[in-house]
Amino acid sequence: MLGDIFRTLPQYLIPHHALSRLIYKVMRIRWPFFKNALTSWFVKQYKVDMSQAVNPDVKGYPDFNHFFTRELRADARPIVDAANAIVSPVDGRISEVGIINNDTIVQAKNHSYSLLTLLGGDASLAERFNNGSFINIYLSPSDYHRIHMPVTGTLKSMTYVPGRLFSVSPSAVRSIPRLFARNERVISLFESELGYFAMVKVGALFVSSIDTVWQEAITPRRKCPWGAPRRSKSLESWHYDETSQITLQRGEEAARFNMGSTVILLFEPGKLTWQQDLQPHRPVKLGELIATTT
Repeated sequence: MLGDIFRTLPQYLIPHHALSRLIYKVMRIRWPFFKNALTSWFVKQYKVDMSQAVNPDVKGYPDFNHFFTRELRADARPIVDAANAIVSPVDGRISEVGIINNDTIVQAKNHSYSLLTLLGGDASLAERFNNGSFINIYLSPSDYHRIHMPVTGTLKSMTYVPGRLFSVSPSAVRSIPRLFARNERVISLFESELGYFAMVKVGALFVSSIDTVWQEAITPRRKCPWGAPRRSKSLESWHYDETSQITLQRGEEAARFNMGSTVILLFEPGKLTWQQDLQPHRPVKLGELIATTT
């Protein structure tokens, strides 16, 4: 625990957003020598299985970001198709899973955070999910970085909540209080056959943008005079009605991180039963069964 604190202490002092703006630009450099060398190093360092990618050629991507958010072959991640299945929306590792107890979500041992704060202070939305179910899934740099639907749902609203950009690495989760409710995040609310559920995409250090399939880049919100991304300091919301209805099927792509971070799923009370083998640190793959509807 003390080691985690020392590792994360410098993050309170560094310019989170400035560094993330720099990484945003670096990931989009298209000089062949640079982007090919960086991509080849990354594949070797993190043992990336390129045979699963639609384009397995590491030199066949225009820049590192396109490689990082590469598309997988359709058969690389089979989606469980049982009618009552809720599937993992990503490749990653479970941070915590369980019940939201009186506005409190477990972050890690000795750390928790407020549901109301996570949802940007929206009391009616927090009340909907209070005493419901949650799962936090961490995406490491080596993971597939597209986010898919856990169940079929119709988009009702989306909210951008400004914040810090602390790392969401396991050591940071164990040592930085209220981490997920302090970092920048995008909240998508869906209506489905099992009621409403929320998908919270949490930004992190060097995670320089979050895209959705219905509105492309949500973060960063605006540009610096010299072209790099800059975050908005204001909460922003979008609402979708019958005239702009967006329904995504279970397993269909919904969003992507342009670097690693965390996805949090929230469900209303009494709607699901988690698989018994889910526990902190357990790896999950996109499309695998994580819960069943009740």
